[in-house]
Amino acid sequence: MDFEFAPEEQAFAEEVAQWLQDHHSDDVMEPHKENFTQLCDTDAKRAFMKKVAEKGWMGITWPKELGGQDGSGIYEYLLNEALAYVGAPQIGKGVGIIGKTLIRHGSEKLKAEFLPKILNAEVEFAVGYSEPQAGSDAANMQLRADKVDGGWMLNGQKIWTTSAHFADWYWVGARTNQEAKKHAGISLFLIPMDEKGLEIQSMPCIGGDQTNQVFFNDVFVPDEYMVGKEGSGFQYISEALDLERFTMFTFSPTWARFELLLDYVMNNTRDGEPLKDDPVVRKEVAQLATQHEVARVLGLRFVAAAKVGDKPPTLEASQYKLFTTQLSQRSVNKGLDIMGAEGQIRLHDPHAPQKGRFDSAYRATVVETIGGGASEIQKNIIARRGLGLPKNF
Repeated sequence: MDFEFAPEEQAFAEEVAQWLQDHHSDDVMEPHKENFTQLCDTDAKRAFMKKVAEKGWMGITWPKELGGQDGSGIYEYLLNEALAYVGAPQIGKGVGIIGKTLIRHGSEKLKAEFLPKILNAEVEFAVGYSEPQAGSDAANMQLRADKVDGGWMLNGQKIWTTSAHFADWYWVGARTNQEAKKHAGISLFLIPMDEKGLEIQSMPCIGGDQTNQVFFNDVFVPDEYMVGKEGSGFQYISEALDLERFTMFTFSPTWARFELLLDYVMNNTRDGEPLKDDPVVRKEVAQLATQHEVARVLGLRFVAAAKVGDKPPTLEASQYKLFTTQLSQRSVNKGLDIMGAEGQIRLHDPHAPQKGRFDSAYRATVVETIGGGASEIQKNIIARRGLGLPKNF
């Protein structure tokens, strides 16, 4: 495949970059935010995303009959990367994870209710898969959904629900069949976040942000808010996770930090000698430059393999997620090594090199190799689906 952009793709990237420059806002664009923390969690950010929606950029790859443009995935990729580069909210969760799964598996009612809201940036979602005893093993979830008249009654707990404190709707997996094998007994639901019986408890993070745990106490969900078929939830969640592993872990924040590291190396000295002349520093920077290019083309491989309307490419998603999130952490670590003790000065301190981005990122990127399926899960997927190794090797 050609890893360079066609003229019309480059023109779109330039249009987006210029638009973001024209609509710059410090209240919306926070460059120190890293992937999972690039959220639409304030009124200012919601208003900004409505402007993105007004440009017609929220459903580029969606079918025209559902309000989209039937466009190539490369344009959605370029938009999401441009937003992430400046620290603005990403489009991935609504447009990608929930929207694309509803397009493939949702009822006509759910499509009619949610797809227009996603396209108009009128709704925010929280995703509930993880539980205290079911982290990366989503098939082990135990949130119980019992059939009652007209719907389902949910009881149990979710954990690590990043957006629960501001989202409008909860995209939740629950066990509807207690007797079936663990992969076959799960169903997927949509629940208002203000539904009676939902209790949200904040969990502060070392990166300065927050995630949440959510408790379900007799939460009623009508039948029509089950997504797709009963018992097929794990299939839908697996597809959604493939999308999450790509759309929620953008490459551009990692690249932006590398640019800051290059600037630091070019303009600073150690013991009176330019850092750029230090052979050890030069070696580290050269290795990181090469690895960043690998991450970039792995992302483009996913885009090329993803066919609009089809199941997301699992192998390419795991390859990209594994390499890029580990590179993100590795790049931060190398940056702090090069900066020395002053690299640990906190964000917003006037004495912090590169405005404290590396100290902040060191803490914020811990979650990147865990969220969306830990690195060990990605290795298992690559081993089985890419290398053809047996499941219990």
